[in-house]
Amino acid sequence: MDLFEKISSLDRRWIFLVIALSIFIPLMLPFTQPLSVSPDVRAVYEALAALPEGSTVLCSFEYGPSTLPEVHPMARSVLRYLFQRQHKVIVMALWPDGLFMSRDILDEVAEGEYQAEYGVDYINLGYKAGNEVVIKSIAESFSRTYPVDTRGQSTTSWPIMHGIENLANIDFIISLSAGYPGTVEWVQYAADPYNKPMTTCCTAVQVTEVVPYVRSGQCAGILGGLAGAAEFEVLLMDEGWLTELGAGNRGMASQSVAHLVLVLLIILGNVAFYIERRRQRKF
Repeated sequence: MDLFEKISSLDRRWIFLVIALSIFIPLMLPFTQPLSVSPDVRAVYEALAALPEGSTVLCSFEYGPSTLPEVHPMARSVLRYLFQRQHKVIVMALWPDGLFMSRDILDEVAEGEYQAEYGVDYINLGYKAGNEVVIKSIAESFSRTYPVDTRGQSTTSWPIMHGIENLANIDFIISLSAGYPGTVEWVQYAADPYNKPMTTCCTAVQVTEVVPYVRSGQCAGILGGLAGAAEFEVLLMDEGWLTELGAGNRGMASQSVAHLVLVLLIILGNVAFYIERRRQRKF
């Protein structure tokens, strides 16, 4: 039996094993790959870099566990940059799962890495049902929309909320989005009506929905999927804000290797099928 006959009769479980290894090995043994930073990713960085130190930034979590591998690396990098620039971060969630995503990131970045002080450097207002109605509500009053934070204390009792009455007192909005409600609603009910600058970190599948708002200038750039996360990490490292690349680049490396292996398997499978069919015709 020659090579192509072996490929044609190969047990598919070996193929599954090869693909699994192509995913896990780059995650366990990460490597860097050349990445060019797109104009949309650079626009996000420039918009954040233009904020004066100590600005108040509103971060809304609108994703859950199913999209965590895409959006979590972006949320992690963005929050690192915000805390390094000494910005005040107000966190909220339009998705129920967003509450758990925000807690996970804040525990890791705010408390674990930067020892940021809760209530002074950042606050987590938590989840509120109502979708875009919540956005309209905080445009009028944060304290009426969120009387208490995730710790059960009055939001107005924390120093970070002093002077923050409504959206008018927010300097920048970041939507960490995987769908509805998310980036589109923030543009329609906050950024446009109240002339607030914003950007988005969204899943790759949502990019086509959000791009028109980016092109029209209603949204300052876009971080889309793992590629956006990886490019943003590269840009932060080039600018001296990161000392090593993070989960975005590890995920992209794993994804790239897996795609390459899949393409090679498809090519080998088709070549083997073609050769085998020609042999059968001869007989």
